[in-house]
Amino acid sequence: MAEAVTAQWHGHNYQARIFWLNAFDLLIPPTCVSKVTFEANGPKAFDDVVVHYDPPVVRSGPERIVAEYHQVKWHVQTGGRFGYADLAEPAFIGAKRYSLMERLRDAKASAVGPCRMLLVTPDRIADGDPLGGLISANDRSVLVERLFDGTTDRSKLGKVRKCWREHLGLEDNEALRVVLEGLSIVEGHRSLQDLREEINLKAPLVGLKACSAADSDFRYDELARQLKIRGINAMNREQLVEICREEGLWVGEPQNADSFRPIAIRSFLGLSTDVVPTAPEDTLWLTDSFRQRYLNDNRDWQCDIRPRVEGFLTTAAVKSSDIRLILDAHASIAFLAGCVLHVKTSIQVELVQKGRIGAGTWRANDGTYGDRFETRIDEIGEGPGIAVAIGLTQSVEGHVRRYVESHLPSVGHIATFEPPNGPGQQSVAGGQHASLMAEQVSNAIREMKLDDPDATVHIFAACPNSFLFYLGQNHQGIGPVVVYEFDFDRQGNKTYQPSFVIG
Repeated sequence: MAEAVTAQWHGHNYQARIFWLNAFDLLIPPTCVSKVTFEANGPKAFDDVVVHYDPPVVRSGPERIVAEYHQVKWHVQTGGRFGYADLAEPAFIGAKRYSLMERLRDAKASAVGPCRMLLVTPDRIADGDPLGGLISANDRSVLVERLFDGTTDRSKLGKVRKCWREHLGLEDNEALRVVLEGLSIVEGHRSLQDLREEINLKAPLVGLKACSAADSDFRYDELARQLKIRGINAMNREQLVEICREEGLWVGEPQNADSFRPIAIRSFLGLSTDVVPTAPEDTLWLTDSFRQRYLNDNRDWQCDIRPRVEGFLTTAAVKSSDIRLILDAHASIAFLAGCVLHVKTSIQVELVQKGRIGAGTWRANDGTYGDRFETRIDEIGEGPGIAVAIGLTQSVEGHVRRYVESHLPSVGHIATFEPPNGPGQQSVAGGQHASLMAEQVSNAIREMKLDDPDATVHIFAACPNSFLFYLGQNHQGIGPVVVYEFDFDRQGNKTYQPSFVIG
């Protein structure tokens, strides 16, 4: 019984912390958040946390959205797994009568205007379940076009459609498509402790007090509970400031006054709480040129994207010699940013690097160290070209080798770089570690090009954007370079696609 009560408390706190991270955005004008609601009154349908936007904001779909509705599901253990069939079972969300799919249907029916519905949970999709192949690596949205692939109900995805369609009592797949549009499944979300640390990091940035890590309790958890008891579960900016003043949490001035000017390049967006604030004039929006991670058919990397990135960064460098760079952007854009803000520009650059516990700031001299790459060079032909396979977060060698064999006959060598203990999300300790690893790669490439300095280098990488930025800063010694994007969602060519060609 005691364990059940503790689990209930933790579940409430998990939901409250997601609320506060969104509520803090009320104090950041560029996020366009106008109202945030905690446990909204009314039908139980994706109402745990509701975020309203004015003006409507850009996400990965064709329409700007006016709201995001969160269904929060928390478990004591981190080993929870679920699949597509669980979404049709009330027990999955701790309910007795209505399933998550039924709540989604009801929420879509009552929502006003284009919106996004998010299931947020620290649980993960079960290995091998078809649901895993339907989640976008860009913004966690359900890839509706992939689900409705024209196959019969006997196919792998057909069984998913049939399960959900019959559970909801829908007449056909088109009715199911309407229900699923705008659904995102944020699995493997951050832990309770991660959210506490993220709130403490974000609070001073918006003029609020952080809580001491030495305290057993956490002020923001109890405050959310007491506000709900008082009937205060929705607030705009003015109401948030008033409440925080009354509770002694209002500082008044963000505690980030330093010499570094924050600028951002955004070619895609994820959760609203992941957006690090920047002023409109210091933000380059490229989302109009992309559909999720895919470049629009009427856009070209070299002719359309590259000039905008280079122009934006050049202008930013004129405004300030100290830059804090936020890259909610494709890997190729991170590499290009490093090419523009290379080491000889004398521009000091901090990089906001996102990870499992939120965003942190990386510098090339932040004192972090770790293992270097293990390097292997394979000769596969007589061509002068060099393919570079960099696997920091996951291995890319197999994909690269297949792509090179099929598309790059001029490549004669493949250089593979991986950490000694294998790829993983924790393989880079920070900025200095990433910078040193980037130098290791560039030095190895220069050594390979001694006999032919003009040989083209093809870069394939699964790694943090900060690493690619540092590698881009070394491009003058390794160019000419072709950078590649991988089809993570497997909704396009299911392999690599060249982006920028940089001399």
